[in-house]
Amino acid sequence: MNRRDLIKLSLASTAGTLIASSAHAQQACATDGTPAQFTPKKAADAKPQENDIEKFPKCPYCGMDRKMFHHSRMLIQFSDDLPDGTCSLHCTSISLAVNIDREPKAIWVGDNASAAEIKPLVEVDKATFLIGSQIKGVMTKRSKIAFGNEAAAKAAMAANGGELGNFDKALLAAYTCFVYPYKPNPLVLLGL
Repeated sequence: MNRRDLIKLSLASTAGTLIASSAHAQQACATDGTPAQFTPKKAADAKPQENDIEKFPKCPYCGMDRKMFHHSRMLIQFSDDLPDGTCSLHCTSISLAVNIDREPKAIWVGDNASAAEIKPLVEVDKATFLIGSQIKGVMTKRSKIAFGNEAAAKAAMAANGGELGNFDKALLAAYTCFVYPYKPNPLVLLGL
């Protein structure tokens, strides 16, 4: 086979691969690449918190295993009963931001006050969050850990530092963690 035939064969196989991958991409989800790609994909569910890990095994925003991160997992039920199961407050903040036109009906979080092997879910309005402690966070450098009762949160704060807050304060901390403060280099400011 001569060089010219090899080039033709190479171009033909590349074109075939591009066409096949393009067809596969269109088949994956018609809304990918648009804001609608983040619309919750699961069917409406009046009780999404029941068996939530089986119903929502992976976080739709980062792909993390929700069973592995059962202690930080969250679940949003929007007013139209569409559920969105996430791995952490970080991904929940993304869901709330990109689905800003949807009103949350209920939001749950893993209860770190529980000694259960898989942490049960507790409504965020009933949880106390420990923000900025030495406990390693999920998807963040500044941890935000939920506890189903304030006494457990205070005990964790005494051992690991941080500050207590409600869901609104924890969500604000999640949103402000996305913005890194500008720290100018002093040598640049001096013109060196």
